[in-house]
Amino acid sequence: MEDELLSDDAGLFEHYRFLVDPGQEAMRIDKWLMHRLQNASRTKIQAAADAGCVQVNSKIVKSNYRIKPGDEIRIMLPEPPRDKEVYPENIPLDIVYEDDHLLVVNKVAGMVVHPGYNNFSGTLVNALVYHVGQLPQKDESHRPGLVHRIDKDTSGLLVVGKTPFALSHLGNQFYNHNIHRRYLALVWGDFENPSGTIRGYLARDPADRRRSKHFENEEDGKLAITHYEVVEHFYFTSLVACQLETGRTHQIRAHMASQGHPLFSDEMYGGREIRKGSALPKFKPFIENAFEMMPRQALHAAELGFIHPVTGEQMMFKAALPEDFDKLLEKIRRYVS
Repeated sequence: MEDELLSDDAGLFEHYRFLVDPGQEAMRIDKWLMHRLQNASRTKIQAAADAGCVQVNSKIVKSNYRIKPGDEIRIMLPEPPRDKEVYPENIPLDIVYEDDHLLVVNKVAGMVVHPGYNNFSGTLVNALVYHVGQLPQKDESHRPGLVHRIDKDTSGLLVVGKTPFALSHLGNQFYNHNIHRRYLALVWGDFENPSGTIRGYLARDPADRRRSKHFENEEDGKLAITHYEVVEHFYFTSLVACQLETGRTHQIRAHMASQGHPLFSDEMYGGREIRKGSALPKFKPFIENAFEMMPRQALHAAELGFIHPVTGEQMMFKAALPEDFDKLLEKIRRYVS
């Protein structure tokens, strides 16, 4: 049989529950869940189904089950769910703008945006809950107020919704690609074209599930579009402005690496290796010292623009480069001059 009734003594605990929309077309359940479970690859979902951890209408199903409107989907795991309460913590925040509906924060590098595996405290969300109090959330993701996120070791601007309406309105702007997001990245090498667009499909890298990988086939991932422009060239590195049309996990890092230009000091994507440079004996120590100066990927969310959910005003914010990034650029400028 394709499915069977899950016995009461299976020893599994419910972690997620979804109700399929009335207008949903038939689709394999592993593909459907891939777009609804954070940090869950299709392979991982298939393994969970093989282990009897995926239920539809209280029956175990395989990964090739095709969902139907009204199906109740439950993810059952052997461990009980962790306490997902987000506790307020008095952590300093660099708040660029705030009113009754939203706030814009300039996140420091090294701060995780929301609680998750191995990071259940000390996050931006913990600090926001302390500063604001209760924040709305769109779903059961336990990420109150968040419309988008940036990586732990990326610095820069984030907008946070303080009311359900603001959160929904801002979320729709992101969904419709109406948000202006401009990042500054220091990457290895020089570009053949001073500006261009990287378009492809991003998904988890089968060789390393922590990374994203660029694919050409739409069946392999989610559409990702990055527009870039070289701002300054240093022979062995380039300062590049990247404007996001979509917002996928590690989008800029993965896209730049796919073009042979990993971000400077980005160990996960090969950026802590010397990719181009001089044969002079002083060059290697210079780069190693630069890595010590900035032991993270050289990426900063420099500009953020959106329409205010209530006033309809076009809002635009800019954040100067943080000290480590700014000093790194000055060091490189002095070296190449």
